[in-house]
Amino acid sequence: MTFTETFTASFWILAGLALLVSSMGFYKFLYFISLGYGFSVAVMGAAMLVLFYDSLSLVTALMCLMFVVYGCRLGGYLLLREMKQSYRDHMKKEINDGSTMPFFVKIGIWISCALLYVLEVSPVLFRMNNGGHVDIVTIIGAVIMACGILLESMSDYQKSAAKKINPKRFCDTGLFRIVRCPNYLGEILFWTGVLVSGFTTLNGVWQWAAAIAGWVCIVYIMFGGARRLEIRQNKNYGHDPEYQAYVKKTPIILPFVPLYSVEKYKFLKG
Repeated sequence: MTFTETFTASFWILAGLALLVSSMGFYKFLYFISLGYGFSVAVMGAAMLVLFYDSLSLVTALMCLMFVVYGCRLGGYLLLREMKQSYRDHMKKEINDGSTMPFFVKIGIWISCALLYVLEVSPVLFRMNNGGHVDIVTIIGAVIMACGILLESMSDYQKSAAKKINPKRFCDTGLFRIVRCPNYLGEILFWTGVLVSGFTTLNGVWQWAAAIAGWVCIVYIMFGGARRLEIRQNKNYGHDPEYQAYVKKTPIILPFVPLYSVEKYKFLKG
């Protein structure tokens, strides 16, 4: 497929919606990559239900609905967390608030983020643009997506429950016994399912490039987030012998893969 055949009107409609939703980052810089991310995915999922309502199958409709569920769950979780004064005070020390950033740089970040969000959902979009047929690969991808949502939701719930019991202790119960960042693993799993779902429909170098670029970027961001979390936890709990024993035996993000630390990999940004 040519460039224009790949990036059709539906692609640019989703891009426009992602730009609109993520523009909340101009109110607060962090929203470009937090609330703007979650709610952009939700809105794009809803938009695909409308754009392709006459050609949706049960499976493709469910995948679009999973985008809505995923985005609303993530955006809602982040919004509730953002409302806590203690979290806002803590993040002032952790993340650049963008107050000194030139406006044209913010414009670039805004456009880049919106484009990334469209690329992430593009395998499902391209399937429907290419006819919307469903096969076993589509179903496998949808199941992986559902597992990712479930894993991420359970991780957030278990961490919240553990923090209510002992807010000053790191979480090493439930899914956190398997990996130290099960929520990031759930995120990777969800978007891997999206990519897998497109394997039998992606057509031409542009569609493959768009789908793979979206997946590679989100996996990179998740590993960057894991590195940032590891640095913060080392600072908070590094003196605790139980924490030291925990990090030496529990992989940071991928189960059964003996990768226990990414702190030294400075190229990772999340």
